Amino acid sequence: MTHDPLLVTGATVVTMAPGREVVTDATVAVADGRVAAIGPYRTLRADHPGAAELDASGCVVVPGLVNAHQHCTVDPLIRSVIPDDIDSQEAIFGWAVPLHGLVSGGDDELSAALTAAESLMRGVTTVLEAGTVAHPRRVAAGLAAAGIRGRVGGWGWDAPGVPHSLPAAETLARQEETVRSLPADGLVTGWITLVGHDLVSDELFTGAAALADRLGTTMTFHMSPGPGDAESYLGRTGARPLVHLRELGVLGPRLLLGHAVWLDDEEVDAVLATRTAVASCPGAYLRLGQGYTRAGRHGELVRRGGRVALGCDAHNAGDAPDVLRTAGLLAGLENDRGTWPLRADEAFALATCAGAEAIGLGDLIGSIEVGKAADLVVLDTRDLAWTPVGDLATHLVWGAPGHTVRDVLVAGKAVVRDRRITTVDVAELRREAAERSTALLRAAGLEVPGRWPVVPATAATTSSRSLLGSPSDRKDP
Repeated sequence: MTHDPLLVTGATVVTMAPGREVVTDATVAVADGRVAAIGPYRTLRADHPGAAELDASGCVVVPGLVNAHQHCTVDPLIRSVIPDDIDSQEAIFGWAVPLHGLVSGGDDELSAALTAAESLMRGVTTVLEAGTVAHPRRVAAGLAAAGIRGRVGGWGWDAPGVPHSLPAAETLARQEETVRSLPADGLVTGWITLVGHDLVSDELFTGAAALADRLGTTMTFHMSPGPGDAESYLGRTGARPLVHLRELGVLGPRLLLGHAVWLDDEEVDAVLATRTAVASCPGAYLRLGQGYTRAGRHGELVRRGGRVALGCDAHNAGDAPDVLRTAGLLAGLENDRGTWPLRADEAFALATCAGAEAIGLGDLIGSIEVGKAADLVVLDTRDLAWTPVGDLATHLVWGAPGHTVRDVLVAGKAVVRDRRITTVDVAELRREAAERSTALLRAAGLEVPGRWPVVPATAATTSSRSLLGSPSDRKDP
């Protein structure tokens, strides 16, 4: 995929290269979807005479953000609907599972396009889909239509008696079919995706690891967001989950674990020794009350050289695909405990270069360097959120500037310009999402438990007169 050459001019460029250089008054030359050069305007203008220009004078340009764990199906169509005073098991099996059983391929494609468009508007240029049951190729189509970089797999498990469960051999065949159906050199590629937890047999775990190795791709599954998985594995195998999976040979650099919050010392050592990566989703742990402040060890993994990326989970868990917000949440949680504190620059690295390495794309994305993909985000510093500009790392993580995203490039293509997405019809997305949300909830027999009464204006009789009383009722002080 190639696009016309472009010069992004006049910016302060946060490179996130190994030396963490910030280049002021810089121009970034983009050619064939890659960063061709970083330097002064006059030099690069002369070197690229036919290139168009994107004026980023006074702006801050950062690498596209990486979301390593994002559910792109169902939840985007019912965002902020599942009650926040129920546990995760009720949220999954009382709400998500029934709705997953009702979605069409069109629903999944719409849901993915909606997630991708919102992500791009927040500066997220790479999304790893953490599990879709029914229509993975339609999800890939939705992501591709929006122009985001992504990975997609068909969610699989083989536990008997569980909805959507299939035998291990059939599950693996479907996984391979999905990976092979998506172009390996495209923006949206396939990967091996299992649900994990205690819903996957040893046969399926080991088969999936072997399949990922054979296909040259990566694998993900959920494990230990709460204490339940450890209890289940100890009862069934006599070992905690990641110790058991280490003995099976499932852990390793091709694996990105979703969550891995409730680990003991031996499990942490196993993750580090095998170079297994972890996607940390602090927004979900707080929303679902999963006990990160009691058990989470992601800051320790970072400090001990582990591979950690950030994820936003789902629109009824993390609730928004906002990676800058997620970086601040993780840093805040770790700093509050004081054991393994994270500085802002370290948290921002998890959102960019370190996150890219953890998902196996460190050679392609995560930093602004010559030869890497031109996934760039322009932040508008004219916004009061940037007034005045402080230390850039601190400002990016703690200053909440996600709403100042002005322009976004993915592989050199402008997918957001002047705060408007260029690839999809946002008005049509809104219309379709509202329509399908109502239909899905009705079909599932689920009623949204609104916390506040909603009344029409004709029923709202409160007025200034009724609030203050009539003039004759009031007395001078």
